[in-house]
Amino acid sequence: MHIRGDHAELVVGGRLDVRSAADARTVLHSAVDDGAGDLVLDLSELDSWDATGLGVIMGAHRRAGRCGRRLVLRDVPPQMQRLLVATRLHRILAIEGGIGVDTLPRV
Repeated sequence: MHIRGDHAELVVGGRLDVRSAADARTVLHSAVDDGAGDLVLDLSELDSWDATGLGVIMGAHRRAGRCGRRLVLRDVPPQMQRLLVATRLHRILAIEGGIGVDTLPRV
């Protein structure tokens, strides 16, 4: 897993899972605490995430809200869009461009 960027936009790549969760949490919390306005997470380079990785995203979302910021997901890969829809988190998280629920293949 790799994360690059600043307190306004981060690009997340690789696997966001139980092995990378602690490092990702540290970087995301630091970005939330050090910035202002929307924090954009570009997920175009993300290969996969598991429940722990999704929990890290949700934790950053909650922390951003407490800091008066908004966490915005950008370029969410289709397989991760399906997970967000299945867990109904697409209704809670800000997703740039939204998710075309009707266009996602059924699983």
